[in-house]
Amino acid sequence: MEDKVVKELNEFLEGNFMAIHAYEKYIHHIEDPLCKDKLQEIQKEHKMHAMQIAERIQDLGGIPADDVGIKGSIAEWMANLTQATDGTQHILKDALTGEQRGIEISQELVKGDLDPESLELVKSILRRDEKHAEELNGMIH
Repeated sequence: MEDKVVKELNEFLEGNFMAIHAYEKYIHHIEDPLCKDKLQEIQKEHKMHAMQIAERIQDLGGIPADDVGIKGSIAEWMANLTQATDGTQHILKDALTGEQRGIEISQELVKGDLDPESLELVKSILRRDEKHAEELNGMIH
């Protein structure tokens, strides 16, 4: 079971790397200083979550992923083709959509195959991600 747990945690970790990369683009393009601060705060939390997941994978004897993986690379490439950064509201909406999709994908990913400690870690991270979505939604006019 540990191999399956490590595999799923690594997929979850890759999703966090995708979020970190996406926020890097948002932060680079957003002009509103208050919104930039919020995006930096959210990105910092995704980085902290990535460290926690990597540590859990190591505790289970696995080797943590160190990037977005092949599926993530393809997704990022596709997003770069379509992503327009036409102002603060567009960036915030895109960030909100990304958080919501990440939560949905992560909830599916972790159904049933994690040990109790890993499951609790993932659930606590998903609760934080839901807060990120609420915060972003509150900033959209």
